[in-house]
Amino acid sequence: MSFVSSTNPAKIELHLHLEGGAPPAFIRGLAKEKHIDVGGIFDEHGNYKYADFWDFLHVYEAATQPLQSPQDFHRLTLAVLEESARNGVVYTEAFLSPDFCGGRDVGAWREYLHAIVEAAEIAEKTMGITLRGIITPIRHFGPDKARETAICAAETAGDWIVGFGIGGDEKSGHLSDFKWAFDCAREAGLRITAHAGEWGGPESVRSAIDDLNAERIGHGVRAIEDLALVDELAEKGVVLEVCPGSNVALGLYPSIRKHPINELYKRGVKVTVSTDDPPFFHSTMQKEYQDLHEAFDWDDAFFDQLAKASLDAAFCDADTKARLHKKLEQAND
Repeated sequence: MSFVSSTNPAKIELHLHLEGGAPPAFIRGLAKEKHIDVGGIFDEHGNYKYADFWDFLHVYEAATQPLQSPQDFHRLTLAVLEESARNGVVYTEAFLSPDFCGGRDVGAWREYLHAIVEAAEIAEKTMGITLRGIITPIRHFGPDKARETAICAAETAGDWIVGFGIGGDEKSGHLSDFKWAFDCAREAGLRITAHAGEWGGPESVRSAIDDLNAERIGHGVRAIEDLALVDELAEKGVVLEVCPGSNVALGLYPSIRKHPINELYKRGVKVTVSTDDPPFFHSTMQKEYQDLHEAFDWDDAFFDQLAKASLDAAFCDADTKARLHKKLEQAND
C-alpha cells in the first residue's frame, strides 16, 4: 500500500529542539502576558521571520525571551507535545538547554526540569506520546558555559535525561574544544549525539566521531560530500538524525528531491527523520513523511521500518523501547 496524506503512521522523532517547537502564537501570547518586546521576529502572517541560518539563531534566541519560569516551560512542553502527537509521534527526544532554563545554575535547572517532566507525564497520559530529554550546550556560547551545562546534565542524568549533545553555530570554535563537557556527560551515563555536517561540512562529522565519540549525528547530511566518510558511518553504525524540511527551509538544499537522505540510506547509513524546529520551517512530522514519499516513493512499509530503526537508535531504556515497539506494531499493522 502506498503512503498517502490521509494516513498518519506512528512515528519516532529523535531531533527536536523544545524551544524551537514553540508555536509562534504561543510565544506572542506569552510575550504579551509579560509585556516583553521580542522585536521584529514575526512576518505579516505571524510566522517566524529570518534571512538565513545565522539570523535564524538570533530569532530563535529572541523567541526564548518570554520563557522565564518553570511554569512557562511546563506550558511550552504541553504545546509542543500536543502538536507532535497530532502528527502521529509516539516518542520524541527533545533537546533541552539549561542556558534557557535557569542560566545553567544546577538548582534552578532542577526546577525547570521538574516542570518539563511533569508536563511530559501529563502528555503521555492524555496524548499517548512519550518524551525524553537530551541536554545541549549552545556551541557559540563557548566551552566554558558548556562545562556548566555538562554539570547540569551530570547532576540530573537518569531514566528521563538520557543524552547529551551540542547545538548552535557549527562554525563557532572546534568540537574538540568541548571534549571536557562531553567526557563529563558520558561519565554520568549519558549517550552522545552532536550537531555536525549541516553548515560545518563533512569534516565536522568526522570531528564529532573522532573528538567526541558521538554515536548519533544531528543532521550529518553533508557527509555525502566525502564518500569514504559515508562508508565509515555505515560501517560503524553511526545514526544520522536527518531533518530534510529544515535543510531545505534554510537553503542547504534546493528541494527534498535534491536532498541526500535517500542516497545516504542506499549507501548503508542509518538515517532517521525529524523536524528540528518545526514551526520555524513550516513543517510537521506528517509533512516530512509526505514529502519524502513524493520525492523518493517511500511507502508505508518503508516508514514502518524507519520508525522501528529510529526507536532502536533512541537513547531511552530497554523497558521503554519494548513498550514502544509494541505500540508501533499495533499502530502500524
